[in-house]
Amino acid sequence: MAIPVIMPKQGQSVETCIITRWFKCKGDKVSPGDLLFSYETDKAAFELESPADGTLLETFFDDGAEVPVLVIVAVIGQPGESIASFIPGAPAVKTENPQPSSKSEPAKIKAGSVVNSAMSSPDSRIKISPRAKKLAESKGVIYGSLNGSGPNGRIVISDIKAALAGSSALPETAAGDNVEFTEQPISNIRKLIAKAMHTSLQNSAQLTHHMSADVRGLLQARQQIKKGIESGTEKQDITINDMVCWCVIRALRKFPEANAHFLGDTIKTFNRVHLGMAVDTPRGLMVPALRNADGMSLSQLSKELKQIAESCRKGNINPELIQSTAASFTVSNLGNYGVEMFTPVVNLPQAAILGVCTIINRPVDLGNSTFGFVPYIGLSLTYDHRAIDGGPATLFLKEIKEQIEKFSY
Repeated sequence: MAIPVIMPKQGQSVETCIITRWFKCKGDKVSPGDLLFSYETDKAAFELESPADGTLLETFFDDGAEVPVLVIVAVIGQPGESIASFIPGAPAVKTENPQPSSKSEPAKIKAGSVVNSAMSSPDSRIKISPRAKKLAESKGVIYGSLNGSGPNGRIVISDIKAALAGSSALPETAAGDNVEFTEQPISNIRKLIAKAMHTSLQNSAQLTHHMSADVRGLLQARQQIKKGIESGTEKQDITINDMVCWCVIRALRKFPEANAHFLGDTIKTFNRVHLGMAVDTPRGLMVPALRNADGMSLSQLSKELKQIAESCRKGNINPELIQSTAASFTVSNLGNYGVEMFTPVVNLPQAAILGVCTIINRPVDLGNSTFGFVPYIGLSLTYDHRAIDGGPATLFLKEIKEQIEKFSY
């Protein structure tokens, strides 16, 4: 029995999604877990996996098409099964012993088309999606002779980008120089990130304080955990970042003014800590919220942080959790990249964000005229000065430092 593939509804406010790329084509065999296509909402990017075993009998939308949620985008089944009743906008069709037809195929719904509009049969015109055509015309690409990689040979935006990349090696100038740049449109998720960053800096009074903390206790605990994982006595691989987040949560309990949203005329101070964690994904930066993180044990906190990060990378995170209002405070860790100091941008309407930097050995007076090198981790607290004054912000950052330095496992 043929199975419809339906565009998911990602959140209460999402009405349409844009298909960014098909990973499978008509006629491909698919199994549960295989990626069918990626898509974007106005908040994030996701990927949809195959819900069943079978053959991808038909796809009804091209790359770049904007599709209403809960609409059928494809059909999976066995070769020869009828798909007539699944075509978007088509009335239900009842047939007995349906036979495959080799004379006609359902027309694709192009990017920008209305789903309920009448279907038109394929014609002799060049098959190209509207987004691809627009890009080609703006860049002067002659697309008539291109071989499309989209469904049914349709030219999609990636084909135009490939053509542009192939033509970037222009003839040398008289001086022997090549043109050394290419241009490409930014993705929807990149646009969203850019807009959020610009809005944050434009509409708030942000200031950053830097401090560092002795992490000998954290490193000792990390070594103990790694040995426990190897011997089988430990089940959860708790990282340095997990421990820092644990300490941040303890500090937020003492300084609730940092665990807040600045709303213009009011400040919303939270009684629970909904911890945001910046996650770098192939689609761009995402900041999912871990709700009620203050009620978790260290092991549970570590497990939940890993799960939401993996959901972001796979593209199946709940979109309600990546809205800036979902978290009460955010942590952004660039320590793994060797960053010694940075200025994180507040995720409005949150009042503050902590940047976690790399660990550096610094010379310290150990007493009795003895100096040694001690590992310190950099901490960069950016806060909205409209919500928090410098004094309380400094005391909050100092509390994080002290929580780290007295950490024991």
